Amino acid sequence: MAITAQMVKELREKTGAGMMDCKKALTETNGDMEKAIDFLREKGIAKAAKKSDRIAAEGITSILVGGNDAVILEVNSETDFVAKNEGFQTLVKELAEHLLKNKPATVEEAEAQKMENGATVAEHINAAIAKIGEKLSLRRFAVVTKTDNDAFGAYLHMGGRISVLTVLEGTTDADAAKDISMHIAALNPKYVSRDEVSAEEVERERQVLTQQALNEGKPANIVEKMVEGRLGKYFEDVCVLDQTFVKNPDQKVRQFVQSKGATVREFTRFEVGEGLEKREDNFAEEVMNQVKK
Repeated sequence: MAITAQMVKELREKTGAGMMDCKKALTETNGDMEKAIDFLREKGIAKAAKKSDRIAAEGITSILVGGNDAVILEVNSETDFVAKNEGFQTLVKELAEHLLKNKPATVEEAEAQKMENGATVAEHINAAIAKIGEKLSLRRFAVVTKTDNDAFGAYLHMGGRISVLTVLEGTTDADAAKDISMHIAALNPKYVSRDEVSAEEVERERQVLTQQALNEGKPANIVEKMVEGRLGKYFEDVCVLDQTFVKNPDQKVRQFVQSKGATVREFTRFEVGEGLEKREDNFAEEVMNQVKK
């Protein structure tokens, strides 16, 4: 039986499943709408899709290191309770292993890749959604590579509430690299060094600081010196090498790194749910929605 666009549209509206999933379901069931719905439900896709408008802002971050490759990832759930679920943590481990092995460039590319069980990553996540009963999503990841002469610093804070992966070049001292990652977890810098801060960002900050100084009534002839001094403080806030090392307040991070004969090549810091809207449960509304069904 020919599967028309109208049939696919109708099945999408009834199940909330993706277009390709709906087309496949209709093909598999020879265009029988009810059987196609059952097909999607059996695959866990329809149940997963119903949760697609829910906010998944909890979850965990994790790191997996394998030789000279490492991956840092964030997988979200709706509640912190599910983030502690053994099934959810198994899913995170499986996704980390897949990402480390296959090294996709984007989440979209990852979701389309096939896992060892034959399912795509997206299908595997949907199956976990059907089993666990909450919206789950692979939000982001970064695959990082080093040489034999470098060290990975892998640090998980509060069971994965925050994860930091640092690459320290010029040393194989993994403990030193981990110390840098712990520092980054605590102080949350944006850049490695001042070189990474764009000229536009520096100029914007300079304009703000200049206006602040003028508003304080400072004479114009000393404003410029004040602004340069305050810019230094700004760099200390955003650049890890300019920060005071948390493990030794008498030392800058730069000095600690230099004492190891190393340089910080890069770091990635993920904190669960940062930048996402948190879900607010409205139980009265939830109950009314159930009553209306």
